[in-house]
Amino acid sequence: MLDAAADLIAVAPGEDFSLREVCDRAGVKMPTLYHFFGNKQGLVDAVVERGFELYIAQKQAHESTGDPIQDIRDGWDAHVAFGLANPGFYTLMYGKVRPGDTRAAEARPAVLLRALVHRAADQGRLVVSPEQASGHILATNIGVTLRQIIFGEPDPELSAAAREAVISAISGATLVGEAGSRPTILGVLDYAAGHPDILGPEETALLVSWLSRLAAAADD
Repeated sequence: MLDAAADLIAVAPGEDFSLREVCDRAGVKMPTLYHFFGNKQGLVDAVVERGFELYIAQKQAHESTGDPIQDIRDGWDAHVAFGLANPGFYTLMYGKVRPGDTRAAEARPAVLLRALVHRAADQGRLVVSPEQASGHILATNIGVTLRQIIFGEPDPELSAAAREAVISAISGATLVGEAGSRPTILGVLDYAAGHPDILGPEETALLVSWLSRLAAAADD
């Protein structure tokens, strides 16, 4: 029944669907659906939970780079890719807003994001609180993804520009600033972490470690 509902939602994301059609597709009677899910909202909630399970499975297939800012960048791209590949699930997960419903904000993807921003904060890589950073990332990431779903086509340039603007806003990492200033150090650090192919993985990890220590010293 969950698969049948998900298929219907994927055909017309954001639109209503018929419980009768779900039952017909699944080959069950209406009482069976009500027995397992209680009502239509119960079925929708179960589909949303399935969507988050699929999303987490996809994210777990990606290994950490060891750098929290780069992992945030990769997580952003994975979020967009999941939404474009699964518009039916995504519009239920993030597009159906009900006052007081914090499931999306408290779901495991958001928990994983908060862990990353706390790691970045522990390394002195943020210029805002971890709570503000995670809120900024998630709100913008969702908005960019929903916009692409609405228009029915990917917009990688928009996504990349919004992603880098958010990372710059929360980390203060730019390549513009006075020599030796913390923003310049963080900008080089972020660039190196985002382009490990230039120096190589081991050299990049070493440079990131050195620059993190320099950025921390610049705060003293």
